[in-house]
Amino acid sequence: QVQLVESGGGSVQAGGSLRLSCAASGRYIYSSYCMGWFRQAPGKERVGVAAIDNDGNTYYVDSVKGRFTISKDNAKNTLYLQMNSLKPEDTAMYYCAAEDGPSPSDFVLHASPDFGDWGQGTQVTVSS
Repeated sequence: QVQLVESGGGSVQAGGSLRLSCAASGRYIYSSYCMGWFRQAPGKERVGVAAIDNDGNTYYVDSVKGRFTISKDNAKNTLYLQMNSLKPEDTAMYYCAAEDGPSPSDFVLHASPDFGDWGQGTQVTVSS
């Protein structure tokens, strides 16, 4: 099992930036895991944002391409999400997740909270 703890959320104005971090611990970290960021706005379903596999391949949903960057530091067992040019519609609870095996695109598009490991979330609020 993988334990995931998110941090870095907060309140910013539109156009601002935030960097989310996800500290991971547990067995088999990064060996064959795909890791990703998901978000859930009030009253909406949880959706994928970006993911990265062990080889550094990434996938982003269209709404964040060119604005968000996912990366990881294997030495620190930490996953990051750099968010620039934030918009009010980016407001949501952001979750870090990890699952053994899927490709980044499959993870972003098809991940379920019923599978893999998930953090508790960090709130991001963007005001206009």
